[in-house]
Amino acid sequence: MKSQSEHYRQAGVDINAGYRAVELMKGSIARTHTKGVMGAIGGFGGLFAPDLTGMKKPVLVSGTDGVGTKLKLAFLMDKHDTIGIDCVAMCVNDVLCCGAKPLFFLDYIAVGKNVPERVAQIVSGVAEGCVQAGCALIGGETAEMPGFYTEDEYDIAGFCVGLVDEEKIIDPARVRAGDVLIALPSSGVHSNGFSLVRKALRVQEADLSHQPDSLGGASLGEALLAPTRIYVKPMLRLFEQVNVKGVAHITGGGFYENIPRSLPAGLGARIERSAVRVPAIFDLIARAGDIPQREMFSTFNMGVGMCVTVDKSEADRALDALREAGEQPYVLGEVVASDEPMTLC
Repeated sequence: MKSQSEHYRQAGVDINAGYRAVELMKGSIARTHTKGVMGAIGGFGGLFAPDLTGMKKPVLVSGTDGVGTKLKLAFLMDKHDTIGIDCVAMCVNDVLCCGAKPLFFLDYIAVGKNVPERVAQIVSGVAEGCVQAGCALIGGETAEMPGFYTEDEYDIAGFCVGLVDEEKIIDPARVRAGDVLIALPSSGVHSNGFSLVRKALRVQEADLSHQPDSLGGASLGEALLAPTRIYVKPMLRLFEQVNVKGVAHITGGGFYENIPRSLPAGLGARIERSAVRVPAIFDLIARAGDIPQREMFSTFNMGVGMCVTVDKSEADRALDALREAGEQPYVLGEVVASDEPMTLC
């Protein structure tokens, strides 16, 4: 028998809405099930049996993240079916930087008012992200928190666990001067820097349906809300064919913070500004906010979602492998001996 509480409902929490939301999201969750999934949604914990075949020393790799103030765009546009992709992407792309294959994902959604249809839309995005990443959505939590969030607002966070054999963990200590940096393009702003985006573009008052010529037919809102790209499948293919020395997920802190995280001390990244293929949305943001180039590259991904480091002798093979996997990679720069972790020329 399901719980009922009229007094709890009057306090702002509708238990039956929670049950309804779970029913609506079951189909989306089922799409993500992979071979290791055990049990069904609704237990106190998610069960997963990993395949350890061929691994000498399996290592679990975990990552957690949210979407940040990009959610404000989803609220303004009343579009909630892609924000879950962002949440998955922010976690699985991080796990990937260690060379790990994501196994499973859990989400946490906190709402001011549980509107089952809206929650189901959010989870449909989470499920789509998991499908793109090849991992299973094995659990989650939806918390109705009246008085903490407004009725039309929510927050979402996620948690991912991946697996890699210890001998295949990507170790930046193997990076050497002369190695090549390869860029994997982003879909746009992804899920970082939106506090600055919102300030620069004054999104609260902006016409998000406006279609600037530079965006090629997309509206401003569509360009900003474009979900974060998930690089799992092409990168796993790359790992099988090339000795990857370093991977950087370009998130908050942009080029200047994230690329050096994939390099050892005494080495730096040297990147030609002219080599970076910057999408038009970043030019719009920079002009609207009068933001200097250094700050743009210190805040945003500037069109590069992932940066991969390989030996110069393997650069062509890496580019070919990524192209075969559907990516449009290009050489971004090189690793140099330097006390300056990052140089943009």
